[in-house]
Amino acid sequence: MTDILTQRRGSALWITINREDRRNAMNKTVLAGIQEAIVGLDPAIRAVVLTGAGRKAFCAGADLSGGTGTFILGLEEPTTDFGQLARHVRELGVPLVGRINGDCVAGGMALMGLCDLIVVADHARFGLPEAKVGVFPMQVLVFLRSIIGARHINEMCLTGELISAARAYEIGIANQVVPFEDLDAKVDALLGKLALMSPVALRRGKYAIAAMERMAFPEAMAFAETLISVTSLTADATEGLAAFNERRKPRWQQENSDD
Repeated sequence: MTDILTQRRGSALWITINREDRRNAMNKTVLAGIQEAIVGLDPAIRAVVLTGAGRKAFCAGADLSGGTGTFILGLEEPTTDFGQLARHVRELGVPLVGRINGDCVAGGMALMGLCDLIVVADHARFGLPEAKVGVFPMQVLVFLRSIIGARHINEMCLTGELISAARAYEIGIANQVVPFEDLDAKVDALLGKLALMSPVALRRGKYAIAAMERMAFPEAMAFAETLISVTSLTADATEGLAAFNERRKPRWQQENSDD
């Protein structure tokens, strides 16, 4: 049985961590499988969904069944398996939706942090208990510092306590929290909204979001002023304006291009 399952559903690609007996814990195969699916993405795909098998856990972190998590630490190389995956995800030109079907803990929080949008089952719990086993969620901090407030991330890292899905929504981790039975319907509804958007606009928008994170205000504003001018000249922008004035649905260009 493969550790990663991929399935095309309409214009979305679903990636499922298929290790339910291990609470969908990460190992080298899991990280490599997710990366392979993203790197080889069909240009017609409009969104990617990342989830776990079953309903107990989205991902319980690194698989420590062998007594060590060195596959995450990557002592022999300057980059880790997760770090390599994160770099590829950052270049992903379509939205990545996290379908959080159960507990999201430790390294699972890192995978969740890669996602642009999050839909959570209301029984799920979130936590960063690494300090309980003598380490610290270093890689998770890269993403969560920009998602939730400093006091909240400090509390999660320093106490190792789990929080509820409702609390995760309150502090900005989740976009939506729903009963597990409604999870797929909510994800599908979100995917439907994304499919209506301009692929070029979303591709350029994701690029801009990532780039602006590294800029001070003057640089970010200048970058945005340039990018909005360029984006307004694309074929999708022309089509979008025409569709608005003609009161019809836009017909986006699906192929990758340089606009």
